[in-house]
Amino acid sequence: MPKSYLTLENIDDRCRSWLEDIRPFYYDRPSFEFDPKSSALLVIDMQRYFAHTSGRSFLPATRAIVPRLRAILDGFRTSGLPIIFTRHGHKGEPDLGVMGKFWNDFIRFGESDWEIIDELAPRQGEVVIDKNRYDAFFKTPLDSVLEEAGARQVVVTGVMTHLCCEATARSAFVRDYEVYMIADATASSREELHVGTLRALANGFGTVLTSSDVLDRLR
Repeated sequence: MPKSYLTLENIDDRCRSWLEDIRPFYYDRPSFEFDPKSSALLVIDMQRYFAHTSGRSFLPATRAIVPRLRAILDGFRTSGLPIIFTRHGHKGEPDLGVMGKFWNDFIRFGESDWEIIDELAPRQGEVVIDKNRYDAFFKTPLDSVLEEAGARQVVVTGVMTHLCCEATARSAFVRDYEVYMIADATASSREELHVGTLRALANGFGTVLTSSDVLDRLR
């Protein structure tokens, strides 16, 4: 089990450090402006496998981000804005693809660890997209769902920052969505992987915000 680089006590300090770290990677380019009315919230793979203490691949850092992600989720719900959950899972060895060569275990479609954690459980009418690759756009209806909702911006939260969150963020960018990655509402197994994604996305794929930034605009 990975050590927790993030806790409820240190999350504000760590987040400030990350934002300072990625500042040089923005360079001089036009800034994007987050517009909640044009956005959809993506809650990536907050499943028991990753985000419950009994999950087979529990990420301790998720305990620190859940309250902030929940606050964003509540803000989107109050504002009546679109919310989309993703849920990673495989129906067996054949659909693992190359991923099966990278990992010794996988989330089995329909098992307990496949379910989204209770704290962030989708409500009736909220979209849940099942996927079997890092990229939530790959062979799923995500693009159509966003188009139908009129969303041109995506707010990316969840796990893991450097895998499914990053792959989805990059895929959104090449589809001409403005991408907003939430530094303190995403998590990975190690801090250097988390920060590495924030640097890369800030440099050429999106804007890194905090949960407070999002909530301030929602208000």
